[in-house]
Amino acid sequence: MISYVLPTHARPAVLAETLASLGELEPHDARLIIADNASSPPVSAPSRLVNGVEVEVLRLEANISSAARNAAADRAIALAGLRGHWIVMLDDDSSPVSTGFLEALDAAPTDVGVVAAEVVLPGGRHEAGGLPEVFIGCGAAIRAEAWSTVGGYDADFDYYAEEYDLCARLILAGLRVAHDRRFTVAHRKVAEGRDMNRILANLVRNNGWVMARYAPQAVRDELIREQITRYALIAAKENAVEGYERGLARLRLTLDRQPRSPMSDEQWGRFTGYAAALAHLAPRSSAMGRAAIVQPGKNSAEVVRAARDAGVNLVSDEREADALLVGTLSPGPMLDARADLEGRQTRPVITPWEPRGAPVVAATRA
Repeated sequence: MISYVLPTHARPAVLAETLASLGELEPHDARLIIADNASSPPVSAPSRLVNGVEVEVLRLEANISSAARNAAADRAIALAGLRGHWIVMLDDDSSPVSTGFLEALDAAPTDVGVVAAEVVLPGGRHEAGGLPEVFIGCGAAIRAEAWSTVGGYDADFDYYAEEYDLCARLILAGLRVAHDRRFTVAHRKVAEGRDMNRILANLVRNNGWVMARYAPQAVRDELIREQITRYALIAAKENAVEGYERGLARLRLTLDRQPRSPMSDEQWGRFTGYAAALAHLAPRSSAMGRAAIVQPGKNSAEVVRAARDAGVNLVSDEREADALLVGTLSPGPMLDARADLEGRQTRPVITPWEPRGAPVVAATRA
């Protein structure tokens, strides 16, 4: 059984387009729970989409942001139970491009708590964000049993980095996140309603919280400082310094109150992507020759560390390299970088890890 969970707030035209896209999918056994975050006027939707998917609108009396997913997921579980049940998280501007993801869910090993989608933007580029064991919130299928085990999203996060917090708890519970390219989600990423000051306030606070909660003690404080520096630079670029400073002040007030569940080094390596990069690069290192890191991005330091530990002969000058190693662990930018580089030169382009499955050609409809 599939339950789509879709929170929305006061974007009726955006929601209508998403409902139309979901209705274009092949008929399949699914239910859609729309979590209406106190829209005015309230959300209205048909009781069924044109392909037969049942629709229920769950009206919330206050806008609780991403935590609306909890209310909708709990409703879905009450209706369909836990066993054999997947909760597919979408945004009101995202939808699967095909039902090919059902094959990916059927094939998922029992220790996979989440199957993460390949998230494609208009024009065919990929959504930024995520890691080998961190999904992007607008496209992920969560096993209902896993959801019940870890307790869903932490409502204190509002939105941004709440997926990182949830994935950390999944890893601590002995579960895995697996990316599968058979699950492709088109994300229109509608700008309406986006407040950069609020976004930066949440980013610096929430990412600091994640490090405070789960980072091994030896690196905790250093990583919190890195988050503060990273988002200061982004805030300046996005003209959102006021929001950043508000979020930083909140982080400092709440840092010592965060529940502490430090990961082991092995778990932390999975969470940061180091483990996936090491496993992918080790069997390829001898054939790579000299490799240069190119297009560095999210957790690029972990790419470098994994490459060295895998025995890759790293060189600093790209002109001296026999192969190019993409320097980001974020799945979308990693795939885009490979496509860009392969179109420009003949040397092998190596990604630090690889999602499962073949890409869905229909993704370009985004």
